[in-house]
Amino acid sequence: MGLLLEQTIRSAADGLASNAFSSTELTKAYLGQIRGLDLGIHAYLDVFEGTALDQAHASDERRAAGKAFGVLDGIPLAIKDNILIQDQRATAGSQILANYRAAYDATVVTKLREAGSVFLGKTNMDEFAMGSSTERSAFGPTKNPRDLARVPGGSSGGSAAAVAGDMAIAALGSDTGGSIRQPASFCGIVGFKPSYGTVSRSGLMAMASSLDQIGPMTKTVEDAAVLFEAIRGVDKLDQTTVDFGAVKYETRKDMKGVRVGVPRQAWGEGMTAGVREHAEGALETMKQAGAELIEIDLPYADEALAVYYVLMPCEVSANLSRFDGMRYGQRETRPTLLETYLKSRSENLGEEVRRRIILGTYALSKGYYDAYYRQARKVQTLIRRAYASAFENVDVIVTPTAPSTAFKLGEKLNDPLAMYLEDVYTVGANVAGLPAISVPCGAHEGLPVGLQFIGKMGADGALLSTARVFEHINL
Repeated sequence: MGLLLEQTIRSAADGLASNAFSSTELTKAYLGQIRGLDLGIHAYLDVFEGTALDQAHASDERRAAGKAFGVLDGIPLAIKDNILIQDQRATAGSQILANYRAAYDATVVTKLREAGSVFLGKTNMDEFAMGSSTERSAFGPTKNPRDLARVPGGSSGGSAAAVAGDMAIAALGSDTGGSIRQPASFCGIVGFKPSYGTVSRSGLMAMASSLDQIGPMTKTVEDAAVLFEAIRGVDKLDQTTVDFGAVKYETRKDMKGVRVGVPRQAWGEGMTAGVREHAEGALETMKQAGAELIEIDLPYADEALAVYYVLMPCEVSANLSRFDGMRYGQRETRPTLLETYLKSRSENLGEEVRRRIILGTYALSKGYYDAYYRQARKVQTLIRRAYASAFENVDVIVTPTAPSTAFKLGEKLNDPLAMYLEDVYTVGANVAGLPAISVPCGAHEGLPVGLQFIGKMGADGALLSTARVFEHINL
């Protein structure tokens, strides 16, 4: 079973194609790993043992008949619990949706079904994706497989832990301000947030619609590219999807000619000594491989976190208004309609969710809209222009993914500002809509450190190509 659990998407696809093992054997290996480990890690909220084995058996039958769909046919995947799978629970980590079952598939799930993927289950997350540690789930925290006393990051911590703990070959997460990349960094895997609009959000429970993006969490950059190819594309059900044309990948063995932007704002104070040591070592590795390191200035980069924490709560306030016990969610019946609303939301929404709803409602209220929301939108435009200007002189921008390695469970739970600062390096890509990927670059005292690569809007293939080269030269 050990060899089966060490597979990547690519190696598993090769093994299935050569009949070295079957999808049923592969799926059983992962289900066994989940039974053996997940009680202590809590990466999954629901495991679909029966349907997973049915899907695996169907894949084996297709392959035996010479009708396999492609590289993802028979590959066991995990799905974050804010992405809908028809007839399965979709809680988004919230008590208010504890009994909700999806009426349809998210577009990305439909695409993966058509590719023949096997769905192992739904993964734990911070409630409605609001958190950086997966401690804010109404169903209990997830633990980091690298150190069970530490968090896996968030909000896609369950997906990250599932991949890092060999409880799935790969997984889908969602990223609003770093929720794929930061847990990938903490758990020592690859996490990719595509350009905004390249992947449909239909069937993703919205947190902040202008910032959310679904993306892959994998063991390798190549696997991230494979999964991205399967889920990307314009969707008539999501009018924000964009046709950037064919994804253009670059074939290179080194980094000669690659201009790497090193923003002085990201490499100043703020990161721990261990993160700095490995991130700076990664820059030196790239330089030795032929990359040109160029120090750049990103005006308004320091304001990105503030902009994010104005815009995001405003959209949260609007998007979560539907979870009132009447339209969606568990109802706490009271004598009047207003009392029913208030009780249903106060009883079934967590502290962090309520905090962000209140902040967003305040920022959108009369007398404050211009001072907060409108001003944040103006600065967002300046941030986008700053990135566009920087990319006139560089091919990729590199920063640490997170300012620290995985912190201990409970360490920052009661300090919202400290938790928000976990997003300091990642939110800029969301505010600007740019593709970004976290790749492991070492470990400090046994805890993984991630390096973030940010690319030009729509140039996801070039970004993945550069990250893949770094992955190989950094081994």
